[in-house]
Amino acid sequence: MTENNIQSTDDILIILCNAVKKVLTKASGEDVSFSPIVQKISKTCLKPDISCFTIFEGGLSGLLVMNFTAEAAMEIYTSYMINMGMPKDELSILHTSDDVANVLGELMSQTMGRFQTELRQELQVSIKLSLPKMLVINKDVVISIDTKIETPQFRRVSFETESHRPFFLELGIEKTEFETLFPFEKEKEEDIEEILLAEQKKQRLTKKIDWNATLK
Repeated sequence: MTENNIQSTDDILIILCNAVKKVLTKASGEDVSFSPIVQKISKTCLKPDISCFTIFEGGLSGLLVMNFTAEAAMEIYTSYMINMGMPKDELSILHTSDDVANVLGELMSQTMGRFQTELRQELQVSIKLSLPKMLVINKDVVISIDTKIETPQFRRVSFETESHRPFFLELGIEKTEFETLFPFEKEKEEDIEEILLAEQKKQRLTKKIDWNATLK
């Protein structure tokens, strides 16, 4: 965090980046990393091959965009499904398949849930989230925040998978600062991803058992 107990846009960006890293690393069972260098940009943009965006409002308003190359999307999807116990030969092989989009959307929902929790823990701020929207696209699409933000700021951060396949986070957010007036005790952190993964594995195993029973 910045000095004098003041948290600004880039501190919020770090919270978000760590949420992405934690969720994708836990879900895929592989290391996901992000660059220590942040790029200031003039707008947010959906880019090929798969893009996801979601809006958050409340104590803080903004727009999150995640842009995945086909290779990065397929690596995350495949690693996640195998980590969930699915046989590799039963997985989709095209990044345009609904299964890949559904998995990435699910992971984005988990990411925003963790971001929401950590904002509340770190800054005592509550936000409302929209459902992530997934798009398979072949050209850039400019997207803006449909909220009354007078001084928006835009940032881009590069991520990569364990196999060094790149994907990108873009954040559009209101210019703001949070200053701590007095010390406070943070809420106890729960391992949200571990709970969700355990439940999802249980559901997928149940479906597989039901399917095998039907075949018999």
